[in-house]
Amino acid sequence: MGIPADDVVLIQQGKSPHDPTIVTVNCPDKSGLGCDLCRIILEFGLHITRADFQTDGRWCYIVLWVVQLQHSNLLRLDWDSLKNRLLRVSPPCLTPLYYDQKLNGSSAAPSVYLLKFCCVDRKGLLHDVTEVLTELEFTIQRLKVMTTPDGKVVDLFFITDGRELLHTKKRRDDTCGYLCDLFREYCIGCELQLAGPECDNQRNLSSLPLAVAEELFSCELSEKESCMQALRTATTSPKKAIVTVDNLLSPAHTLLQIQCVDQKGLFYDILRISKDLNIQVAYGRFSSSIKGYRNMDLFVQQTDGKKILDPKLLDNLCSRLKEEMLHPLRVIITNRGPDTELLVANPVELCGKGRPRVFYDVTLALKKLGTCIFSAEIGRHSTQDHQWEVYRFLLVENGEFPLASGQARNQMAAGIRRTLMGCSSLFALAGDICGLLDEDASVHNLVRVTEALISWPRLGLMVMSVYVYGSMLLVPVYSSRRSD
Repeated sequence: MGIPADDVVLIQQGKSPHDPTIVTVNCPDKSGLGCDLCRIILEFGLHITRADFQTDGRWCYIVLWVVQLQHSNLLRLDWDSLKNRLLRVSPPCLTPLYYDQKLNGSSAAPSVYLLKFCCVDRKGLLHDVTEVLTELEFTIQRLKVMTTPDGKVVDLFFITDGRELLHTKKRRDDTCGYLCDLFREYCIGCELQLAGPECDNQRNLSSLPLAVAEELFSCELSEKESCMQALRTATTSPKKAIVTVDNLLSPAHTLLQIQCVDQKGLFYDILRISKDLNIQVAYGRFSSSIKGYRNMDLFVQQTDGKKILDPKLLDNLCSRLKEEMLHPLRVIITNRGPDTELLVANPVELCGKGRPRVFYDVTLALKKLGTCIFSAEIGRHSTQDHQWEVYRFLLVENGEFPLASGQARNQMAAGIRRTLMGCSSLFALAGDICGLLDEDASVHNLVRVTEALISWPRLGLMVMSVYVYGSMLLVPVYSSRRSD
């Protein structure tokens, strides 16, 4: 008949805050289960450091080692809620007859609710509201943010509830009451109700200029862009994502050996592509990060249980994997008339779900940079190969990042990309320095590099001395803390 429901998902927290939490899922298999589980892990602000999973096509056993992302430490993580969410997407451990009927049925899409939040504007407000919604396990499906001339903000959040309780009056009242209590001196009004036709009107994005769309959705990265992106992510020499195909080792499976730069949501991205292409992963191992790089071994099959021999299918699979590993999120800053606009885009799953926590990460990065948001919206854009979720922000000028400066825009885009990709502090510092030295090795840049070193207090770095040899810069430092 199966195993007890309490044993389907087991969560074993580490003995110390630095130890990973081990999440074990033991249940009947279904198509795309690994992707669904990793998506929930990412929604809760967790990073997968290791993974082992295997399935015989009917039953699967998955072990994930997870840690909380550094910038998510302020959010309260509800482990019981995480377990319930993982249980909800896992097939029930009942008789095979019931199991097959469950899989063949279609689950209804979650109801969308409209949260209207009006308040007095202040710096970082949008992220603070987003942080509360994330803590309450709401997913922002659509968004419209408008700032009025008298300094007030009208936020329209179209949300779904991860706990599936918004149909109850208590959940709606508790949410509005919690927001009003937290933002009492700024809050003007808060309403939460089932969304009507206005939700569909917000689905389509306002038209993008052709040149902007081409830059944002182009799958080809220039050599310099690929190099700088890698330098911002790791301290080692930039490498391309490597996917090796082996059809000789196993008589029934195709082996994919993958090496790429470590980044947040990497395992989710890989399993999302497998799910969209109807590729079944029979066995996989996701190794710990070594010098900022990941190694993965995936034994995969087609839905008919055979290995992948079609060259076109293999080429498409490998190219999609490389594209997502090198450039899973698109970030550009451009002009929108007299204003400056930030655009962030990510591919959408075939089932219609976007990538978790993108809006949270972008607003967090802008808050850290001290950049105010005049307006924001979330919508969908379709290209020939993908459907994209696009986040558009009209930005307000500040003194630290003059938005008319190309260099300031590049630094801002780099900072946002680092937050989105979850780069560690040391790797992000290396990216900052590489970006500064990319222009020249002038005395002005020497001062800026030194400022970059001492502006990372959480690393505890002290600049001991500075040596300049032509265009080469040596800056010995001392750290009183354990490096990350």
